[in-house]
Amino acid sequence: MGTMIDEILEELTIELEVTEDSDIALLTSKIKGAIREVKLARKYKGKTDTYIEEDIQSYYSNIKNLAAYDFCLVGGEFQTSHSENGISRSFADRNDCFDGVLPIAEIN
Repeated sequence: MGTMIDEILEELTIELEVTEDSDIALLTSKIKGAIREVKLARKYKGKTDTYIEEDIQSYYSNIKNLAAYDFCLVGGEFQTSHSENGISRSFADRNDCFDGVLPIAEIN
């Protein structure tokens, strides 16, 4: 899992122009949180660590997008839009970052 975190961190550091150590630490935290949320959404109950590690790779883009979304909204949590000095912004729905992330079906 460390490799995925490192890869996403490297890409987002460049894309978001993150240079401060405190921002890198925050971004790392957002990546780890995104991985946890995708794992919860997949409902890996009873699956081996190996299975989870391989399966989670399929959700690389979801994890990256979710981490970027959460990082970019730091300080503006729970806002749906923001207007200041003549600039208006509206934010996409956070749940859009989970497109394609479905729970694993269990057949009993």
